[in-house]
Amino acid sequence: MGEIIRVAFDAVLANKLRSLLTMLGIVIGIAAVITMVALGEGAQRSVAQRLQGLGTNVLTVRPGQAFTGGMIRAQASMTIDDAEALRENARHIQAVAPEIESRFQVEYGAKNANLSVVGTWPDYFHVNQGQITNGRLFTDAEDKGRRRVVVLGALAGAQLGLTDTASLVGESIRIRGIPFEVIGVLAEKGAQGFNNPDESLYIPLSTAQFRVMGSDRIRSIAVQAVSDTAMDDAMAEIDQKLRREHRLRPEQPADFNIRDQASLLNTMQETTQTFSLLLAGIAAISLLVGGIGIMNIMLVSVTERTREIGLRKALGATGTDIMLQFLVESLVLCLAGGTLGLLLGMGGAAMLQRMAGWTVVVAPEAIIVAIAFSATVGVFFGIWPARRAASLAPIESLRYE
Repeated sequence: MGEIIRVAFDAVLANKLRSLLTMLGIVIGIAAVITMVALGEGAQRSVAQRLQGLGTNVLTVRPGQAFTGGMIRAQASMTIDDAEALRENARHIQAVAPEIESRFQVEYGAKNANLSVVGTWPDYFHVNQGQITNGRLFTDAEDKGRRRVVVLGALAGAQLGLTDTASLVGESIRIRGIPFEVIGVLAEKGAQGFNNPDESLYIPLSTAQFRVMGSDRIRSIAVQAVSDTAMDDAMAEIDQKLRREHRLRPEQPADFNIRDQASLLNTMQETTQTFSLLLAGIAAISLLVGGIGIMNIMLVSVTERTREIGLRKALGATGTDIMLQFLVESLVLCLAGGTLGLLLGMGGAAMLQRMAGWTVVVAPEAIIVAIAFSATVGVFFGIWPARRAASLAPIESLRYE
């Protein structure tokens, strides 16, 4: 066996350029699979972190369609009264945080940027697990008094040309031309899809409605249940209270939607996994093409070395020895290509993380599967040329020109 392996390596090294070009399909295939799987795994872990950050006992209530006589009349709306109704005498609800959001031009000195401004109650930070790093959060009294105070996301200062957002605490900024006092800065949470809460500004809901946005309608209500096990009871309580608030009869369809944050993010995670498998499957096609290329080259190699095969058989080599020799050659080509592809894929994943800021994770399982798949391709596509070489008759092989 040692001699067979040595001869196989000598044959591969004797035609370096041809061997390298033969491995190219395997290299590209493994690199693409590793990169795609790393992106998919990173996306799934990112979603899992967001799920932990939002909490599994949070529900989101949004306006739905208003119906009259079974027909859609218009887009429904929700007001502060709906949020007050949910908070009043709640049994399965721990906290309620209505939210209104719009983008405005924000100015600090000579700098300005178009940023998302969120009007909400102080409970918003508790529901969404927002941690303060500098200063403080606004209070219920400041909300009722329509005070012009603002809490900044961790990266809001960077949008205004500052290196440290905390330096804005105690300073005055202008939102839509209205001066606001910066009272606090939140800890960084990371982007959530197309929305990045770290670049947002948070002001009291009453201030947003009557001083900035001029509307009493709210976009959504975040509701935190008392526990994970009370989610169904909390949803039933929300449905009951909002139906009563909107004067809906039991047979009428609801004009609001209740969504479970955990279910939504789990769905996103499943979707991400499906796309990752799809991309990895597409990338695996190049492995198939690379395997066919290896089989083609091995068949050419068998034809080129027909006289050598005949000579080996004449000197006592068995069919099994000949078959193992060509099978090892095919295996060496695939494993070498798989190793190079693995290194290239890990480098590509690291480059994407550094340049695009995407979360990538190269799992050990992916590395093991990549190497095992390379070996499988080598055996599968090498066995036919190896059997063909082993079946050659010694006399005919020696006569071959």
